[in-house]
Amino acid sequence: MSRETTDNFWQVITTFRWPEPEPVQYRLYHDDQGRPLFYSMETLPGTYIEVDQATYVLASHNVLVQHGALVVVRPRAQVSRLAPDTESGTACDPRDVCVIVSSDQPHQKWKKQIYDIH
Repeated sequence: MSRETTDNFWQVITTFRWPEPEPVQYRLYHDDQGRPLFYSMETLPGTYIEVDQATYVLASHNVLVQHGALVVVRPRAQVSRLAPDTESGTACDPRDVCVIVSSDQPHQKWKKQIYDIH
């Protein structure tokens, strides 16, 4: 390697100014109703709010954006069970709830009941 090449190399290294890195932004993109679409660190078209790194890493979709703030939504747990009913429901064989029969035959009506767990 020639001396001129080495001199040129050191000249570039000492005079080159690296551009300032862009600050890292963690974003949650959401729709007009505030429902989350996706998390990203890129600048993309759409509506977003900035979130902290911990929220970004979790990437939870159990959230809503309301008035520009992130609100955690606790999903409600539900349990459903079949319950006997005399007026409405599905007519089933009185000996086996798995066998659906015509309401003209002897039957027991069953209806799905949903219970919220708090």
